[in-house]
Amino acid sequence: MITVKTVRELRAAVARARSEGKRIGFVPTMGNLHAGHIALVEKASQRADFVVASIFVNPLQFGPSEDLAKYPRTLVADQEQLVAAGCQLLFHPDVEEMYPDGMEGQTRVNVPLVSEGLCGGSRPGHFEGVATVVSKLFNMVQPDLAVFGEKDFQQLAVIRKLARDLNMPIQIIGEPTVRADDGLALSSRNGYLDDAQRAAAPALYRTLQQLASAIRAGRRDFAALEQEGQAELAKAGFRPDYLEVREALNLRPAGSQDQQLVILGAAYMGNTRLIDNLAFTLEAQA
Repeated sequence: MITVKTVRELRAAVARARSEGKRIGFVPTMGNLHAGHIALVEKASQRADFVVASIFVNPLQFGPSEDLAKYPRTLVADQEQLVAAGCQLLFHPDVEEMYPDGMEGQTRVNVPLVSEGLCGGSRPGHFEGVATVVSKLFNMVQPDLAVFGEKDFQQLAVIRKLARDLNMPIQIIGEPTVRADDGLALSSRNGYLDDAQRAAAPALYRTLQQLASAIRAGRRDFAALEQEGQAELAKAGFRPDYLEVREALNLRPAGSQDQQLVILGAAYMGNTRLIDNLAFTLEAQA
């Protein structure tokens, strides 16, 4: 694997691979890689001949009170994991390379509807920052396919709509959430939890499972279920941000006739904000 820091070097390396007839796969990340990220790279290596990963902690998607400054940077360990997973090229730009004219006047990409509410409501401007940097990275790499984790369910929906609406010839692939043995979704932010918080954190996914079981059993009073779930999270030591049942394809609030559903939750354990989701399909009513 080679590591490059400039767009010029990135494009030259990708052009060489493409000239050899190779299919280009891409995995954008913010680094501090864990097994969830590596699953994305492995999926890309299964579907493509030449895998590009990026590590860039994007200031544009962090709010003024969020953890940009303390976001973990672990480049050497990340590089070792990427090599083992089959990555051929790492793009590791600095902020000046990505935003050479600064961020204040940067053209922004806004993806309506799917970016609204949920994390979009709790983190104003977040998905605009995500959509903007992903659009830039897509134009820099010009991959045939790109792989994103389903743990960030709303983000994946935003990127699918972005690629579709802007006619980007890129196959967007979702990779299932990788979990610890106790069910906690792997996340770079799990490292902020102390031992007691880490022990309590799996309650987020358990609550999603309980709500899904109730819906499968016939309950359709989604608002009441959401309230019950938030109460369960509070009992487990969380400070709930949101817990909602949505239609899985377009993320609108779920109706009683919807069959493809997703329950999405975000909650604070101490100062650490964790997110998770559970998507499932109901059998058609007779």
